[in-house]
Amino acid sequence: MRPFPALTLLPLLAVGALMTPAAHAETAPAQQPGHLRLVDPLDRPNDGYCLDVVGSGRYIRFDLPLTAHNCKPGLYADEAVVMEANGYIRFPAYHACATVAGLDGRALPGAALVPRECGERTPFMEADKLQRFTHRPDGRIELTGSGLCLTVGKESATTFEPTHRWRPLFVERCEATDAQRSRWVFSVPAGA
Repeated sequence: MRPFPALTLLPLLAVGALMTPAAHAETAPAQQPGHLRLVDPLDRPNDGYCLDVVGSGRYIRFDLPLTAHNCKPGLYADEAVVMEANGYIRFPAYHACATVAGLDGRALPGAALVPRECGERTPFMEADKLQRFTHRPDGRIELTGSGLCLTVGKESATTFEPTHRWRPLFVERCEATDAQRSRWVFSVPAGA
């Protein structure tokens, strides 16, 4: 596996914290970076939860699973994703895709999501089948053809910043998921 590049903010991602938190939803796959946001804000009524790479700044952690972290105002590299027509959920600043942890192109319920090189092909990691997602009409995001949907955990905890919260992120059988913890919307923060 090629190492991920050092934190490199794409010019369009470096929008800063002065942006307003208002967002608008996209209905088709978007090429513009935005947030993959949980529809139900759960215990974060003012900002909700977004797909997130653990860490910040120079301390991004590609060796840890992705999480659902409270959405930050603006568009920061660790939460900025592109929903590609081929099914990839790509973090453009890192040249990485959301990847379900599995073997032989198959995943099991409870598997975490990890940031991996898009299309990675290395021993024990044939990533392509584990990186293709379908955003279903009911808002759930399914690992294409698997019956497994992106879900957040029932509990949240603080991060190193006491006002921030995170939840574990994993796949679960779509029919068994709680809609509050498994329906997602792609949104672009105003001004992004």
